[in-house]
Amino acid sequence: MKKIFTSILLLILAFSFLLTPPLHIAHAESDVELSSKSGLLMDYSSGEILFEKDATNHLPVASMVKMMTILIALEEFEEGNVSLDTMISTTENASGMGGSQVFIDPYVEYSFEDLLKSVIVASANDASVALAEYFNGNEKSFVNRMNRRAKELGMNDTNYSNCTGLPAPEQYSCAKDSCVLMREILKHDLYHKYSSIWMDTLTHPSGRETELVNTNKLIRYFQGCDGGKTGSTNEAGCCLTASAKRGDMRLISCIIGAENSKTRFNESSLLLNYGFSNFENKFLVSVDTALSTLPVTKGKADEAEVFANENFTAVVKKGDKDKYETILKLPEKVKAPLKSGDKIGSVIVTKDGNIVKEIDVVVKENIKHSSYFDGLGKIAENW
Repeated sequence: MKKIFTSILLLILAFSFLLTPPLHIAHAESDVELSSKSGLLMDYSSGEILFEKDATNHLPVASMVKMMTILIALEEFEEGNVSLDTMISTTENASGMGGSQVFIDPYVEYSFEDLLKSVIVASANDASVALAEYFNGNEKSFVNRMNRRAKELGMNDTNYSNCTGLPAPEQYSCAKDSCVLMREILKHDLYHKYSSIWMDTLTHPSGRETELVNTNKLIRYFQGCDGGKTGSTNEAGCCLTASAKRGDMRLISCIIGAENSKTRFNESSLLLNYGFSNFENKFLVSVDTALSTLPVTKGKADEAEVFANENFTAVVKKGDKDKYETILKLPEKVKAPLKSGDKIGSVIVTKDGNIVKEIDVVVKENIKHSSYFDGLGKIAENW
């Protein structure tokens, strides 16, 4: 009966979403109007803000708080401190969480993968607390860790009081910080394994099953959307941080304080459509393309190709004259020996004459110092 009820509910939600009038696609920033309290649109590659409304106002964000819980769990996985099949013991405290949940049992073991997936897909409060208790012993200690990580990311308009987003005094964030946080989450491949799942099933140790339904409906109804985090309480209103990719461009949007769920999805779509319609990415610096070839003195090789040690992509408005330039600062020649990764110079990216990025230029190949016999060989070759 539970599965039948869930299926009927999903059909009703899908039908109501599809009946929504077509969204207006903005073609100028002045055309973007939001009824929500706050909003922001960010380019993923550069971090550049393409649109904002009251983006640093301190506001409750409900379950979007769980984005930090997710990030820390992903980082623990990347560092090798936990694996997908690591079994995590649950407590009565975790299983007793209210709000959105997957109804985990107390005093049993769930895999790290099942708990993480439950948070990412179904925004499960109980699974969030179970992860917090596993990594730091208790939720309070984990929350302190969340706040430290927020400061490291430059999220200066965020303060956490719990790991779930349930209403709590002194807990707030903002649209800008939410996009910064999602940008960091998107760097992790494991996140993408679960973020676009529409429906799944959690099988409990007892054999009981709970259906997981993604709270971010844009992954089903918006072209290119493959991740995000919703939030909804009476205090926060309806919130959503979402990401979509089309071609080589990825955008991140955030809506806080929408009056209802329909508005948060519509206004998130409005921001993303505005970005894809009006902006494009320009690949300015590539780690795969040699910037120059320099003469090498006293080396076994006569020349060395030099490369930038990181990519740089700028976001530009379609039709606008390019305002970016790259300037190479390199010596006339280099001296052996050289090791792969040795810094040779730099490439400076400017916009309207102002420096926006300075990237190290390095050699990719080892070049040994030439010996006496190498010198004789070169003389013989030129004889």
